Amino acid sequence: MQYPRIMLAAPASGSGKTLITCGLLQALVNRNIKSVSFKCGPDYIDPMFHTKVIGTPSRNLDTFFAPAETVRYLFGRSAAKAEISVIEGVMGFYDGIGGITAGASSWELADATDTPVILVVNAKGMSLSAVPLIKGFLEFCPQKVNSGIFDSHIRGVILNQTSPSVYPGLKNEIERELPVRVLGYVPRVEDCVIESRHLGLVTPDEIDGIRRKLQKLAGILEKTLDIDGILELAGTASEMDCPMPDAIRNLTEEHPFQRPRIAIARDEAFCFYYEDNLELLQTLGADLVFFSPLHDEYLPENVQGMILVGGYPELYASRLSGNQSMLTSVRRAIASGLPYLAECGGFMYLHDTMEDMDGRVWPMVGIIHGHVHRTERLTRFGYITLTANQSQIFGDAGCSIHGHEFHYFDSSCNGGAFHACKPGGKRNWECMAAGENFAAGFPHLYYYSNPEFAVRFLHQCGSYSFRNSGTLL
Repeated sequence: MQYPRIMLAAPASGSGKTLITCGLLQALVNRNIKSVSFKCGPDYIDPMFHTKVIGTPSRNLDTFFAPAETVRYLFGRSAAKAEISVIEGVMGFYDGIGGITAGASSWELADATDTPVILVVNAKGMSLSAVPLIKGFLEFCPQKVNSGIFDSHIRGVILNQTSPSVYPGLKNEIERELPVRVLGYVPRVEDCVIESRHLGLVTPDEIDGIRRKLQKLAGILEKTLDIDGILELAGTASEMDCPMPDAIRNLTEEHPFQRPRIAIARDEAFCFYYEDNLELLQTLGADLVFFSPLHDEYLPENVQGMILVGGYPELYASRLSGNQSMLTSVRRAIASGLPYLAECGGFMYLHDTMEDMDGRVWPMVGIIHGHVHRTERLTRFGYITLTANQSQIFGDAGCSIHGHEFHYFDSSCNGGAFHACKPGGKRNWECMAAGENFAAGFPHLYYYSNPEFAVRFLHQCGSYSFRNSGTLL
């Protein structure tokens, strides 16, 4: 099928990809052009900004998390609903696993999906020097491409933080010297900068006047970008087949359980989740119901499973601790045998105690008998392959799944049910508490890397029998 699409990539992080992606998406919305968006890599926050703009969930595409055929299937499933797909790259265009390979890079995703790339070049402090920089990205060939014809997929350039006086001459030089089209520039926009914190950007709901700022940015881009040219470039993308992989089709057609009702934590404190993880659970037969550990008093009634996703519980520790009815509800549900999964922030929430950002200690659920404390730097971060050391909710010892860790907090009780190994075996560690009906730890899991994990979890949920007439308070 024909899926008009582009990727916005950059030579390095901090080049303005997210801001320009959001501004472009808003400009497309203003033109009544139906778009879908994707983020390359494991990041949770950039897709939140995309979603805020277009009003439909943005998704992650990651060639470490899943093989190319699965990535294409996940792309096509959403792209079929839109007139254009916009993919935001990750880090520098060729930066991948370990920083010295193209694995899981923006380039590898562009190659797997044959997507035309627009390179966003932060040209602040340079003019003609932008030409050899762009030339290098066009001609560089990653080590993994050993034969055949290499294609950078770079077809266009956007010059960021460039003055209107410099732009015309620089555009002429780039297009005279290089086989790319310059599709506009973006001047310095002071009041549209997105702030950061310890885990990256703040979330969109924390920014005052986010709608106004996005509209202002879109108005600027309408004047300084060649949006018609960007749409034209997207239309040159090759046709692509995106069938459901047989392994996934076989699982989804079986439906071996009776629509278990799964409670999913979702609020300001728990907001890190992959949309495709949730949709896989639904495809397998789950009925998802959302609840807030911050605002609700109790778990939803008649649930047969629970997932506590990651997020920023450390920013809301006092309020989470003060919601005694919810802490009791979660504690009693787990004590009754309710199957559950807890990732990163959700894992922190289950501890006896947790520090907040100021080092104050707060009582939490008390299922994990340990203490969560802040560290001075990122702890065990990056892509990982998890291999089970024992039989547990996801299967027998030896089963494995891909995921990642990214956190500044650590636990006195990390568990040892799984062995985590970074790509290339450069570092490894033991992690996660797990048993017949639960798994909890810092790793974030990507279900499509081994959908059998989702199946096994739902099997446990389907076999769970309620106590107290199905109400867990």
